[in-house]
Amino acid sequence: MTSDQPRTAGAPVTAGPPTTEPVLEIDGLNVDFRLDTTTVHAVRGVSLRLAQGETLAVVGESGSGKTATALSVLRLNPQPPCVYAGGRILFEGRDLLTVPDKELGRIRGSDIAMVFQDPMTSLDPLRRVGVQVAEVLRHHQGLSRAAARAAALEALDEVGVPDPERRFRQYPHELSGGLRQRVMIAGALVGRPRVLIADEPTTALDVTVQRQILDLLVSLQQRHGMAVLLITHDLGVVAETADRVAVMHQGRVVETGDVLDVFERPADDYTRRLLAATPRLELA
Repeated sequence: MTSDQPRTAGAPVTAGPPTTEPVLEIDGLNVDFRLDTTTVHAVRGVSLRLAQGETLAVVGESGSGKTATALSVLRLNPQPPCVYAGGRILFEGRDLLTVPDKELGRIRGSDIAMVFQDPMTSLDPLRRVGVQVAEVLRHHQGLSRAAARAAALEALDEVGVPDPERRFRQYPHELSGGLRQRVMIAGALVGRPRVLIADEPTTALDVTVQRQILDLLVSLQQRHGMAVLLITHDLGVVAETADRVAVMHQGRVVETGDVLDVFERPADDYTRRLLAATPRLELA
């Protein structure tokens, strides 16, 4: 695990190792949702740093701004009403908030990929799941149909989808929730991204399948050395899978650091209340 600078409750916090060059850096991000009668300041001055090969978990209650922050990396918040009101998101020296749409389209799915919490709404119900995995390679790498199909079958096998040949031809509704999430992970990783954003990847699954999916993500990260930005409200998941954690509250990062340090010695009152509300949190 990576050490952080000393934590101060309530002070501006930057998540990330001070001496490690980040693969992804969010710097002073502000995200507003401008509605007819009001403006919601969903993300306020958030700064995060993610190093290659590490898992940074962003945790907080619903409405804390964690998902809006994650979606901002690939500019996936709906515009309008979303407005990126300030800050930068740096990847390989480029600000993802200002790069042209065409360039961002090349980055999505190839350099930075995302797994969403509900694969049933993320997968196209009218297309075979294998085709949806293969199209990532056809779009980003220009592979032939046959080559993309072969790579998609390999990806489905890698994420533990049984009988990939048969599953390739099936539609999302023919798969269980756990298999649909494995297909989503295969589609995200088939292009070998450097960064994976996982937004509540186990929320819609039962406890046993959650464990399998989390173990799979950890195994794939170790195998490919990618950086993972994990969005979750589940502190148990954070304790078991993350190197560092950033705690968000009302659009701000209120605390960050090594997982064990934050959980055992929380500096912010909100973090203490969040931990107190979590029954039997296992840190070992």
